[in-house]
Amino acid sequence: MSASQPLLDLTAGQVRRAVDGWHTVLRIGAVDHRVWSKEPPVLGASYAAELPFDGDFGPRAYAARRLWRAMNGRAPGPAFHQLSKQRRERLSAAIRALDAHSAGGSYRVIAEALFGKKRIPDRAWKTHDLRNRTIRLVQGGVALMRGGYRKLLRSGRRDE
Repeated sequence: MSASQPLLDLTAGQVRRAVDGWHTVLRIGAVDHRVWSKEPPVLGASYAAELPFDGDFGPRAYAARRLWRAMNGRAPGPAFHQLSKQRRERLSAAIRALDAHSAGGSYRVIAEALFGKKRIPDRAWKTHDLRNRTIRLVQGGVALMRGGYRKLLRSGRRDE
């Protein structure tokens, strides 16, 4: 690491204390790197990466290598995996559906907000595809809320 590139630039808004420790967003170039530590970070201190051999070792090692490359003035490389546009749109819809459901919205009201009122039939609602799709989106949002969001960090490869 060069002397001109400190590990942590503690400007306002980059470090946050949480119940589990300290969370830092370190921006190097155009990439945000997220760092967690048990103790508060100290400007100018040297740090080491500690990577447990668990189910998330691969993504953690990849992220650590990207951070190391960026700190040393090299291109960090691509993110571990990219979500497709369709997957991002579905996740966004699931979170919107969850938010509306948590606020007490009916499936019909949620469907109208997501798909437009004109697409929602008056009479055939109970058997309409958009009703089933709305229910699945709410269920997907609930699953994300209950910890399923962690699966987004994994590559989705079956051999890992």
